[in-house]
Amino acid sequence: MRVRTGMPTGRALIGISGYDYKPWRGRFYPDDLPARRWLEYAASVFDSIELNGTFYSLKSPPVFRRWVDEAADVARPGFVYAVKGSRFITHNLKLARSESALGNFFASGVLALGAMTGPFLWQLPGTYRFDAGRLDRFMRLLPRDSTEGESVARMHDGRLRRGALVDAEERVPYRHCFEVRHETYFHSEFYDLLRAHGFGWVVADTAGKFPYAEEVTADFAYVRLHGSQVLYTSGYADDELDEWAVRIRRWTRRRLDVYVYFDNDAKVHAPHDALRLIERVRPKRKGRGTGKGSSPIPRPPSPFL
Repeated sequence: MRVRTGMPTGRALIGISGYDYKPWRGRFYPDDLPARRWLEYAASVFDSIELNGTFYSLKSPPVFRRWVDEAADVARPGFVYAVKGSRFITHNLKLARSESALGNFFASGVLALGAMTGPFLWQLPGTYRFDAGRLDRFMRLLPRDSTEGESVARMHDGRLRRGALVDAEERVPYRHCFEVRHETYFHSEFYDLLRAHGFGWVVADTAGKFPYAEEVTADFAYVRLHGSQVLYTSGYADDELDEWAVRIRRWTRRRLDVYVYFDNDAKVHAPHDALRLIERVRPKRKGRGTGKGSSPIPRPPSPFL
């Protein structure tokens, strides 16, 4: 079985949070493209996709295998899925007594992602105050790689009616990051706790609804862009995307991998803003092609045209 190392590469991976949105038909997805091929289309365009369905319910191994198969032939080299952790763990249990729930989550098919495994996103509710002891105990449970993921998956209980997967497809390192919204997290004690575990802080633009900070606590940065003016709804202006491109280039120069996901999906801004940011982060080098402007927006391969 192959082993993938976890050394940071200084890459910027830009994509979208979720992909299955009916209003995107005709505005991002071609009118005549069946919904069953939307993921394939999105995977051919973006560097990464954040799987947010895993937040709302436990999936099954066949679902994860389908996600891998649909991206396998069209995705860019290094394409990964970010996986949003279960809200049953973060919002219902509030991270406490979560051993079997974590087992269910990792046994639900996560181990099938193999080399397409990106960071795990743990989003805490805005009403949940900082509790160093509870956070530290939970962080110690999280697997650092797929071998530990197998051990966690074997803690599952009988809730997985559609099958359990406890053997990893490939040996890969795991990254974890936390998106927090309560003001009590925005201080050095939490940042230091993340650094002690090697976990990432999520830089989240929430149109001012929740506190904001730009901290780097691991060998990667994770950014969620929910909208700068109206949460989940507003698009990003050119100057705002220019500023994000500057931040991203600064982080990648430090050899940090940077994951960026647009979550302003309500008005179909997310995919187009992601493409515009890709243009800014990867400008065409002078002397190649036409030598003018930015690199072309990546387009899906011919089967979609």
